[in-house]
Amino acid sequence: MKILLVDDEPALRELLRTTFEGAHVQVDEAASGLEAEARIKRRRPDVVILDLRMPGMSGAELCRRLKGNEKTKHIPIVLLTGADAEEARRAQRAGAEALVRKPFSPLDLVALVERLAGGGGSPVRAPRRSRGPEEEVLLYARDLRHLLELERGQRSLLQDSYLATVTALATALESKDTPTHARSHRVERYAVKLMQAIDAKRLAADPAIRYGFLLHDVGKIGIPDGILQKPGPLTRAERRRMQTHTVLGEQMLSGVAFLQGEGLRIVRSHHERWDGRGYPDAIAGGDIPLGARVFAVADALDAMTSDRPYRRALRWSAARDEILAQTGKQFDPDVVDAFREREGELQDVQRELAAA
Repeated sequence: MKILLVDDEPALRELLRTTFEGAHVQVDEAASGLEAEARIKRRRPDVVILDLRMPGMSGAELCRRLKGNEKTKHIPIVLLTGADAEEARRAQRAGAEALVRKPFSPLDLVALVERLAGGGGSPVRAPRRSRGPEEEVLLYARDLRHLLELERGQRSLLQDSYLATVTALATALESKDTPTHARSHRVERYAVKLMQAIDAKRLAADPAIRYGFLLHDVGKIGIPDGILQKPGPLTRAERRRMQTHTVLGEQMLSGVAFLQGEGLRIVRSHHERWDGRGYPDAIAGGDIPLGARVFAVADALDAMTSDRPYRRALRWSAARDEILAQTGKQFDPDVVDAFREREGELQDVQRELAAA
């Protein structure tokens, strides 16, 4: 839907343009009646919204001209007026489909315009009693609050959809890496528990962190099954090939908007080590992204406590001792502290998913 806003007040045009564009309506603008006529000739709108009082050609006069022209008489027109009742009645006789008294609800105006553009029609509105500036501010604030609530709801639904898509992709990856089935879900739960202990606000504010946890090994799609599922130790060449999965994963996901930032950094850097002896970039300490440092502990915990093609799972106590021994070497000491703090919850996750 395309509308033309005609008003000599830039502030009001800005308000209405923002409101209509938020409802996915294309908006053109004109600051005078003459400019409006020129724009209508170039591009016919579905609805014209025009102010009654403008310098030069008034809104009522422009309305009469448009309704008197065979080419434009069927364009629905909404007149905006803050004028007195008598002037508003004269404006009604100009042929407008609707009359809206200022101040008005922007959301109500959107609904009215949608009805007119859809051919549903609408009776001409009687002028409402004049409101003071305080009431006008409250009216616009109410609509803004409603728009924000709608946006939050839509954003939540969109994030839920993203998470479902990411989970499905992680599950598809596990069908290729069969011996570690359900691993991505388990290690993601571990990582979330650890991240909550370190920076819960950051985790809540950035959904890409969880997506990165889930898709950390997506690059393994590019690794041959013979290497992924090899029952014995990898050769040096096979190990180098396996290590490319971090960069492959980053490249595969680089065009995915909801993974930008920390999500991609986790995918690339989750095999870096605190002492700088990891891959692919051999970065160390605080240069490693926080999400990747957290995930390194979760990943190691799950790797040690799960069956692998080349060995049986270790007991939880053995895995815990190895994580503590690697403090300041493989792992960030702060993340190991978080592991100590949340160890009971991590064991609950293991038991829960083992029983599922």
